[in-house]
Amino acid sequence: MRSMTGFGKAEGQYGNTLFFSIEISSVNRKQLELRCSLPPELSGFENLVRQKIGSFISRGAVSIKVAIRKSSNAGFKINTDVLYELINTAKEARMRAGLPVEVNVEQLMQLPNVIVNSGDSGENPALTEAFSAALENAGKDFIAMRYREGEALKADLSSRTDLLEDLLRQIEPLAAKVPEIARKRLYCKLAAEKLQVEPNDELFAREMLFYLDKSDVTEEITRLKSHFVQLRKFFEASEPAGRGMDFLLQEFFREITTLGNKAPSPELSTLVVKFKTELEKLREQVQNVE
Repeated sequence: MRSMTGFGKAEGQYGNTLFFSIEISSVNRKQLELRCSLPPELSGFENLVRQKIGSFISRGAVSIKVAIRKSSNAGFKINTDVLYELINTAKEARMRAGLPVEVNVEQLMQLPNVIVNSGDSGENPALTEAFSAALENAGKDFIAMRYREGEALKADLSSRTDLLEDLLRQIEPLAAKVPEIARKRLYCKLAAEKLQVEPNDELFAREMLFYLDKSDVTEEITRLKSHFVQLRKFFEASEPAGRGMDFLLQEFFREITTLGNKAPSPELSTLVVKFKTELEKLREQVQNVE
């Protein structure tokens, strides 16, 4: 089991000219959402980053930040044509707006395609290899933390599941008595109204069975037990199980709600409310599972 919360970091270098640091972090999200922050010099690697990260993460909001430090002979150069065009465009815009024409050249140099690799990063095998290796190391560190967080999550989810199963064990014997209680209640009402019922009245027997069947929750209890078996299988699954667990807990809610509606005795109602409360806590934790 893996948590959707994680952090990983790795460093790498390209020769003795370029040094980079890669950080990967994530928080909860129903779908996979990738946000890349790369310096202009490495912007050509964005597709590589998205493909590699997407290959081992199924969901969560993932942020990838890359910082670089380079020596004076790093092999990068200023694209003066692009820079001068930006400067002129910025000056014209400021003049039209009635602003001073001074332009912050350093800020303009942070824009894409102003500082470029003398051999484009996407076409530099050695740089690509160095960057990919650092990205993979950061990914391993990131996944390792997700597994550690996942183990803690699994222990908590298992404990909460134990509590729910205990509540179901308390509910089951009380639910089994509900049809008989309902039958006695009906006969008491008939007696209070002084209505006589013939022992061999077939029509009354059929109506009685229909009435008692509406308070029989055997089917709901059986399905809840089956759901518990499936839930524990998810705990040990090697594949991401968060979405499956989320769907299964919706089925839990459906069954326990039906049970509470069909067998509305005071004792049962108290246990059903407690079951739903604990189930909601479990559902909130499952939102953290990948």
